[in-house]
Amino acid sequence: MVAVPAQADPGGGGEAGVERFLNSVRHDPARLRSFLLDLPKGGDLHNHLSGAASTELLISLAAQDNLCIDSTTFVAAGGPCGAGQRPATDTSSDPAFHRAVLMAWSMEGFQPGLGESGHDHFFNTFGKFGAVTGPHRVELLADVVDRAGRQNEQYLETMLTRQGGPLFTLSQGVTFTEDFAAMRAQVLAGGTMAGIVAAAGAEITADEARLRSLLSCATLAASPGCGVTVQYIQQINRNNPPNVVFTFMVSAFEFAAAGHRTVALNMVSPEEGEVSIRDYRLHMRMLEFLRGVYPQGHITLHAGELVAGLVKPEELTYHISQAVRIAHAERIGHGVDVLGEDDARELLRAMADQHVMVEINLTSNAQILEVSGPDHPFPTYRDFRVPLTLSTDDEGVSRIDLTHEYQRATTDYRLRYRDLKTLARTSLEHAFLTGASLWRGPDTFRPAAPCAHDRLGEPRPSAPCRALLASSAKASLQWQQEAKFTAFERRYG
Repeated sequence: MVAVPAQADPGGGGEAGVERFLNSVRHDPARLRSFLLDLPKGGDLHNHLSGAASTELLISLAAQDNLCIDSTTFVAAGGPCGAGQRPATDTSSDPAFHRAVLMAWSMEGFQPGLGESGHDHFFNTFGKFGAVTGPHRVELLADVVDRAGRQNEQYLETMLTRQGGPLFTLSQGVTFTEDFAAMRAQVLAGGTMAGIVAAAGAEITADEARLRSLLSCATLAASPGCGVTVQYIQQINRNNPPNVVFTFMVSAFEFAAAGHRTVALNMVSPEEGEVSIRDYRLHMRMLEFLRGVYPQGHITLHAGELVAGLVKPEELTYHISQAVRIAHAERIGHGVDVLGEDDARELLRAMADQHVMVEINLTSNAQILEVSGPDHPFPTYRDFRVPLTLSTDDEGVSRIDLTHEYQRATTDYRLRYRDLKTLARTSLEHAFLTGASLWRGPDTFRPAAPCAHDRLGEPRPSAPCRALLASSAKASLQWQQEAKFTAFERRYG
């Protein structure tokens, strides 16, 4: 294994004592979790809203909406209930039924080898509770943001599809052509897209007002989530026809250009799907074209969420490379099959040189792909100095939180405190926030010139540093993170 040299601590002091404390609790799961719960974690950058909300909340909302749940498939649907269905309200009076729904709608208690793979059980959950999530976007968001605050996160990027119905209708009038400029002209013709963009902006404004109300942000009982900065990623179902996929891609860039806090796009749905495999290279070329048209908006892509057996061997050789080299993705989600890529070592070096960050989802990869511990590429990415951070993917379905992922990484890979600090710092360094970084260069974690003579996170920075923080949302959050690290190191060091 290639040794990764330690960086100088720009915040000074405290780290050695924290490292000693970490070593004293490393083999005590309860105390280790308590320590990691307090750890400032920066941001969760790979989070699907519908899969992130707690399953208990979904069950409660199903009952609130008087939905019916199939007694065999556990699929929720509108009433009145027919043969083979039970009212969702029965979950409040029948603990066995509640438990059965909980297990069907999440990975709770799942045991592989009983006729259903972890992969299939995981993805099947979304069809079971899909009738719940659509009408309750803000309630789901409040649940996820509250949890993020309680995890000592400062920032969240969550994936959802805004204006999906109108966008799908618009796409039906778009004829696919390899001339992407002409296809974009079709998407934008007639002003329909402009109306959708305006509607998305109004929806976000209303959502965030209601979110603050649900979190009691203007009261003494304010949720910790009130301190979390939230932005959105427009998710695009990669298993749709090309005209639909392209229309949704354009929407993401148009939303970003309008400044609606939708800052990026991502392709979702199983990567091994028939259409996804067939059109993968086409999707990357679409993104290459759109990246050249739109200066705003960012690209993060699920790529390499694959293992042998899910797809033919040749399908393991190009997904990450295409995402990085053709689509110019700034971040990669999962990246599990990287060592199966053609010229894997060259690709890893390129990702390090270009600072393409990987969103690592340890529990998700273990549950869906059965890849964990030494079989996971996490150590390989570290060896090649590819920037990494930990994220949750679908924390509600997986029955985890971000602290759980830090604990899993700490235990499986014997991470030091400095490693944990770097993972957290990397999350904000690669967050799609506006403004210059606090750091001198990408992933250096040494302060930029305006703050070079300041103690990081101090309450009264110098005038040049104060000017940088005032001009940059990113640097401001990074400065706050450094203040949190200082307090954390005083507490544990």
